[in-house]
Amino acid sequence: MPTEQSDSRDAEHTAPGTVVVRETRRGQFQQEIISGAHRLLADEPVNVGGLGSGPGPYDLLLAALGACTSMTLRLYADRKKLPLLRTQVRLRHSRIYASDCAECETKEGMLDRIERVITLEGDLDAEQRARLMEIADKCPVHRTLKSEIDIRTVEQRAG
Repeated sequence: MPTEQSDSRDAEHTAPGTVVVRETRRGQFQQEIISGAHRLLADEPVNVGGLGSGPGPYDLLLAALGACTSMTLRLYADRKKLPLLRTQVRLRHSRIYASDCAECETKEGMLDRIERVITLEGDLDAEQRARLMEIADKCPVHRTLKSEIDIRTVEQRAG
């Protein structure tokens, strides 16, 4: 999706596994996301100063988890020849007090909580449904979000 500030970099594609995010300079928050040959916009809602032209950062995070969950379930169901017709994953992000989470290691301050509701359509028995719900937790994005993450930030000077 071209932007008003497009330049010769628009012809570029990112390498597999690399995502480029850059300001469009349209509105305070709008960002262009480039992944391979794909382009999309991220933004914030109008009520917080954005243009509402794309999903926000947490929406994109939830979308990554939901897409990975659904893809993982499809792959498993197809491999095991389960009668899974369709999967839907509904996600919501919130912040909760650590003291309200009995199974969490952190006991003070605030925690991020992601609620993930999975709908499995198809003539599945109770054992197949239970196994698919176990498999949902094995999707690579779920594993990444539950693991220790090392983010390294460096500056690359423009020009």
